[in-house]
Amino acid sequence: MTAPSPTEATDPSGTPAAPAPRRRTFGLAAATALVMGNIIGGGIFALPAAVAPYGTVSLLAFAVLSVAAVLLALLFGRLARRSPVTGGLYVYPRDAFGPFAGFLSAWSYWTMCWVSIAALAVAVVGYVDVLIPLHGDHTLEGAVALAALWLPAAANFAGTRWVGAVQIVSTVLKFVPLLLVATIGLFFVDPDNFGPFNASDESTPGALAAGAALLLYSFLGVESAAVSAGEVEDPERNVGRASVLGTLASALVYILGTVAVFGLVPHDRLVDSGAPFADAVNAITGGSWGGTAIALVAVASITGCLNGWILLAAQMPYAAARDGLFPKPFAKVGRGGVPGFGVWAVAVLGTLLIALNYTAGPDTTFRVLVLITTFTGCVPYLLSAAAQLFWLARGTRERVRPAGLVRDLLVAALSFAFSFWLIAGAGYAAVYQGVLFLFAGIPVYVWLRGRQPEETPETPETPEVARA
Repeated sequence: MTAPSPTEATDPSGTPAAPAPRRRTFGLAAATALVMGNIIGGGIFALPAAVAPYGTVSLLAFAVLSVAAVLLALLFGRLARRSPVTGGLYVYPRDAFGPFAGFLSAWSYWTMCWVSIAALAVAVVGYVDVLIPLHGDHTLEGAVALAALWLPAAANFAGTRWVGAVQIVSTVLKFVPLLLVATIGLFFVDPDNFGPFNASDESTPGALAAGAALLLYSFLGVESAAVSAGEVEDPERNVGRASVLGTLASALVYILGTVAVFGLVPHDRLVDSGAPFADAVNAITGGSWGGTAIALVAVASITGCLNGWILLAAQMPYAAARDGLFPKPFAKVGRGGVPGFGVWAVAVLGTLLIALNYTAGPDTTFRVLVLITTFTGCVPYLLSAAAQLFWLARGTRERVRPAGLVRDLLVAALSFAFSFWLIAGAGYAAVYQGVLFLFAGIPVYVWLRGRQPEETPETPETPEVARA
């Protein structure tokens, strides 16, 4: 039997195997910053205005989603203790259900990554326009978007140590100002500004669901430490810690920031606000410099987010390519420990999408692809939760502690339900188009598997699960 690859903690049958030595450059702080940086992108600066039409019931929706995101963080922490390797959300379904499930998870996640990266780069343009007027010049706007994409890509080419450093700096640059607005702003809150609890024409449960639908993808990125587990020091402990700490910190900023904006900006103005955080800063200071300050924070926020997502977009296919489930070039690692071809691939694909956005217009294929990411981003969550349920079901009684089983079963079951809800909430169009895009990867899988030598089947062993 050949030695396992450095990305594997178990073979596809579930038998534990010792991973090859690998230099790990992300400590707990860097891993937590990766999670926070990928969760908090540019959307937070528009979220309060987006959910304002539903009233303060949207704050309750935020609380529900925060709990669900923490459950996912706990799930990935448990799975990382079993498979502390790079490409976690690919590895978990592969180990549980075989290579096809692993491929679907990797293909779906990779698709979500490179499309989202292009969308984030385009989002930078609006904030740069506040600082340096671009006057609607598509050539300048495209150049800014490309710079926003390729600068973080350059940090990734420099190696994972640079990625971690950039992530920590960018996370501090955006987290601290947002937290200051969220906390100091509470002292200037006017209760009359909040408006009605349910400002919509729907029932309270309907308004809660509608508000949650807009906030569903606020926590994409909770899996960041699990995907990069091969770069994390002591991943059996730190992946779970970083996932939970990063998610809790992001939820704190989200909820407090939204509460502050709701209390600082009158409801009727907030509904039509294009820059709610800027309006909130202006309400605190009595000046008009809020737009410039928030634009600076937003640029730092999205740049850091791009830095982390480019790394994840390269590491997921890297793990799959090591098993022959993605083209071989994705498995090549540069001197800095980053899969260089994967970085090139997402940067080039992102560049093509940006060019499409500024030539064909935002109402064409670009917008359709962005819509698809709302579905493709949730498929790996669903498969990972199902994988944990699978391992729990296969555990033998003499190896299972009842308390640990109940805890892990509850986390996995609720995570599965949450992932299913995310997919359902994406809408019919996103699910339909996402499924077509997902199935478009099947010919790639067929070709890659068909070129692999036939494997001798092995008898799987029952894994040890549900440890306390």
